[in-house]
Amino acid sequence: MSMKIFNSFAKLTGASIVCSVVMTTHAFAQKSTKLTDPEVASVAVVANQIDISYAEIAKAKSKNDDILQFAQTMANDHKAVIDQAVALVKKLGVTPKDNDLSKKLLAGAEKTKKTLNSKSGDAFNKAYIDNEVSYHKAVISTVENVLIPDAENKELKDLLQNVVPTLKAHLEHAEMVQKKITGK
Repeated sequence: MSMKIFNSFAKLTGASIVCSVVMTTHAFAQKSTKLTDPEVASVAVVANQIDISYAEIAKAKSKNDDILQFAQTMANDHKAVIDQAVALVKKLGVTPKDNDLSKKLLAGAEKTKKTLNSKSGDAFNKAYIDNEVSYHKAVISTVENVLIPDAENKELKDLLQNVVPTLKAHLEHAEMVQKKITGK
């Protein structure tokens, strides 16, 4: 395969990851029914689990120090959010409930994981960090525009509001790594 064709294919595949995340998020924003607190909790936990799974792929596949450091940060920080969410739902006696949004997130994640697992080297690093930028933008939007407004319980709403600055810091970190990797 010529380098020009390969680069076009790599851009197209990376774009498919981005499109998958953006389309899934757009579908979330278009939802017609309000999520219950158990459904909000489910989406929050699922979104964090998904990013941990992406980080695990990166830790297994990448040799790039910036990617590895970023992936470890994602795994640690998102696990901490899950731990907080689990402690809160136990305290409140709430059982997270699957819903259309959490199912769409999981379906999109499976596609993204397949794409990431099919890549290696620089192509993997670029696809991973491009996905992280898009994923964090999508998650921030979903938390701010869907989960926080739909959450009824004050403690759940507070947890979601308190996690937004961390998500925004992750996005900035991802954009910094993306710029370093792509040189743009």
